Amino acid sequence: MNENFDPNLGQVLVSRYRLIEIIGQGSMGKVYRAEDQILGGVTVAVKFLSQTLLNAAMKQRFADEARTGAQLGQRSIHIVRVLDYGVHQNDSPFYVMEYMEGKNLSDLIEMGPLSVKRFIRLARHMCLGLQCAHDGIKIDGKICKIVHRDVKPSNVFVISDPGLGEVAKVLDFGIAKLFRDTAENSNQTRSFMGTLAYCSPEQIEGKDLDDRSDIYSLGITMFEALTGKMPIEPEAHTLLSWYKAHRGKPPKTFAEAAPSLKLPPTLDDLIMSCMAKSPEDRPASMTEILTSLDEIRDRLEGRRAAPPPPTASPEEVEVEPTPDLARPPSKDTYVPSIPLPQQRFWSVEQAGWTVPWPQDKPVAQIVFPRMLTSEQDEAVGLWVMLTRTEVQQRLLSTRYNHFLCLMAPHPMLLWITAIYDAQLGPRWLPCYLDLKLDRSQQFLRSLSQKGYYLLLFFAMEDLEEPANVKTLAISPYQRQLFQDWIGMAQQAISTASPAASKQILKAEFERIKPDIVKKMENAKSAFPLPTF
Repeated sequence: MNENFDPNLGQVLVSRYRLIEIIGQGSMGKVYRAEDQILGGVTVAVKFLSQTLLNAAMKQRFADEARTGAQLGQRSIHIVRVLDYGVHQNDSPFYVMEYMEGKNLSDLIEMGPLSVKRFIRLARHMCLGLQCAHDGIKIDGKICKIVHRDVKPSNVFVISDPGLGEVAKVLDFGIAKLFRDTAENSNQTRSFMGTLAYCSPEQIEGKDLDDRSDIYSLGITMFEALTGKMPIEPEAHTLLSWYKAHRGKPPKTFAEAAPSLKLPPTLDDLIMSCMAKSPEDRPASMTEILTSLDEIRDRLEGRRAAPPPPTASPEEVEVEPTPDLARPPSKDTYVPSIPLPQQRFWSVEQAGWTVPWPQDKPVAQIVFPRMLTSEQDEAVGLWVMLTRTEVQQRLLSTRYNHFLCLMAPHPMLLWITAIYDAQLGPRWLPCYLDLKLDRSQQFLRSLSQKGYYLLLFFAMEDLEEPANVKTLAISPYQRQLFQDWIGMAQQAISTASPAASKQILKAEFERIKPDIVKKMENAKSAFPLPTF
């Protein structure tokens, strides 16, 4: 008999998930690649609790892990999403997760230390995921903060996202601590659980923990990611030796571990402070670390700090300035045609040519969404006001759209439309949608269902009708994401004002602007000029 044979392979869980192959295995259980039969074979991952751990306490911990992952995954794209929970034969609990193709951070480090630029990107993602956990989840009507307790490279998974590029996700909340304990069960916190090489001194002692314990583990993870080496090494691999090392042995410096590494002094100081022996000497929160990482990134990229959040409403944003409007439009600028969904949108587009500038909006260079309705149909219109000169100059500009979504600290979408001319450069038309508002969810639902939106250009000198109307398509992949985001936003718990999320999205927008410009430049050069 084959020793590697697994009796679960080929089985269908709860008449839905067919197990295909084992993709991970550890002391806590196994993870399988599976197919969701109800959704037409969509690939998912299924985690089982080990048969050797089927006692009441571990089953409850496993259920808590699933619930924690489900709530956090809905609030942050930097935490792996839990989609379902169930029990199979022999009372074996399992939960279903999103399936991710990529590598964990430990695998990437084995290939070589990360570059500083790549490190900062992935470190920010780790911090955003952990920040979401530290903000807490809602249980029995109360917000319960979470300490992960097992932050390490193998619990960070890095995938390639079509819209966002490389994305890091925190996973495995199996030993996370939910701070809702009463006196009778609080001693659970005082027993040691974790990975010795990454544990904070207070964790290895079994003391009560807070956010700063994860910050210590994150500091070790960050040091390893940049050097490929561990900052703290014990005399032997025993609990006592690790305790002595974490409690009394100072971590190696970057100069000792990687003499050739050119690290900004502020980044060096930040990571070393995360590994301070006393919690009081570490950064107070993930928010503080994120602020420092953003400042370091901006200095490295030669950018100014992100401006404060706009004072306009989330869906009404001032049009960003464009350089040199005096030049005539480029004659060699060509807008590639994009296949649009086979729907009857022409009636809505025709209606778009006849609508006046809304009386409740100021005569100013702003952009905002509003529904357009005809007798046969309706669609979202993105209303833009520019000067008449610029509208005329940009008639043949390349057009591009991009969407960024954030569930924590407050559900918010940044809808980016950009128009590009080789001589005039880019014109940015950003629009923020508060996803807790029914109106914003209506916009997103329409974009998902229709697969396009109308871009209405108004000249400041003429409010009676648009000077130009364009139709922009949305990719099928993005349309599916819209549906996911609506559901996530409805369940998400807001822990800060919308302005906080807008500030984060605005900083990310500044970071990706050069990449978007390159894409528009490449799109222009990829299409030949039309022949008349």
